[in-house]
Amino acid sequence: MRFLLPMIVLAVVAILPDMYITKAFLKDSSLYVKLLQWLPTILFFFGILGLQIGGAESNWAIKLFFAVVLCFMLPKLFFVILSLLGRLIHLQGAFNLAGATFGVLFLICAAYGMTIGWKTPVVREVDLHFENLPESFEGYTIVQISDWHLGTYRPHPQTIRKEIELANEANADAIVFTGDIINGNPVELEPFREMLSTLKSKDGVFSIMGNHDYCMYGSDHTPEGIRRNIEIVQDMERSFGWNLLLNENKLITRGSDTLAIVGVENDGTPPFPQYADLDKAQSGTDGAAFKVLLSHDPTHWRRSVLPDTDIDLTLSGHTHAMQFKVLGFSPSRFAYKEWGGLYEEGQRKLYVSTGSGGNVAFRFGAWPEIIKITLHTCAGTLPSD
Repeated sequence: MRFLLPMIVLAVVAILPDMYITKAFLKDSSLYVKLLQWLPTILFFFGILGLQIGGAESNWAIKLFFAVVLCFMLPKLFFVILSLLGRLIHLQGAFNLAGATFGVLFLICAAYGMTIGWKTPVVREVDLHFENLPESFEGYTIVQISDWHLGTYRPHPQTIRKEIELANEANADAIVFTGDIINGNPVELEPFREMLSTLKSKDGVFSIMGNHDYCMYGSDHTPEGIRRNIEIVQDMERSFGWNLLLNENKLITRGSDTLAIVGVENDGTPPFPQYADLDKAQSGTDGAAFKVLLSHDPTHWRRSVLPDTDIDLTLSGHTHAMQFKVLGFSPSRFAYKEWGGLYEEGQRKLYVSTGSGGNVAFRFGAWPEIIKITLHTCAGTLPSD
């Protein structure tokens, strides 16, 4: 029943634009043309039916649903809004043209994002400066990968292979994965087991759990099934040779100096789970000169990390930038204060990766990203202008 109201809203948003377009522009057109106009909406309802039957694991229904929404429903909606506005101010011709142009451009962007954009990873290099970073860790490199959602990549494993190659080519001191390795079912990991084991760095690979990794969105919703699936995910990550940090830490030494990589379980705002224990995760790190925290949800930084700890650098993911970004703008800014890139409070920093994958095979502007972070002392090399 909790999905009834959203479904009704979606149905209205799907049907009303078609009714307006049919009545205003296709009144004298043939039945064939009218059916063609309504075809995406018909497919949209088939997608909803598939989701109701197969749930989040029904890949064909997810793809159909979002392809129709992105490529047809939203462009039509934009066109209708502008057309009605044009009628209201007696500039319908100009506004119809503007609406049609905007709709076509949006369709092109959506089609690109669903066919190419989500399979085109990029490497972003970031230099971060800290006053308290020991000289022995000057130039220490961390490669961050986040939000793979591997189930979505089952038809295209070569994209994950390419991202692993890019991560390994960075020759990093440490590689970190900041959560959401799956969509909801541990079987998604099976086709990628061998290639994930090839991810390597000098000090190791460190990972944490994201909200999807707790298997709440899988097909088995019983407490026993969820608990069993979580254990499978955790055991498999360890089998890759990764250091899975469940409110734990790993100390890395350079000479007499120590850097702590601290990992907490997911801690988000409701309805996302809150399992982080910062005190437990930092146990034994009092002697560390510098601390890096892996926390999947960036809202954790302001809620708990800043007020309750002295952690220097926090690395998060989760937002995906809603997998859409144009000229620095992403709709995710309406949902998250920190949604992508670098944020600072004094000398303390948060870097939010917009991730690599998603439940939906779509990315435009917010391309799949591998982040290479280089740590510097404030006496180290300053970034160029």
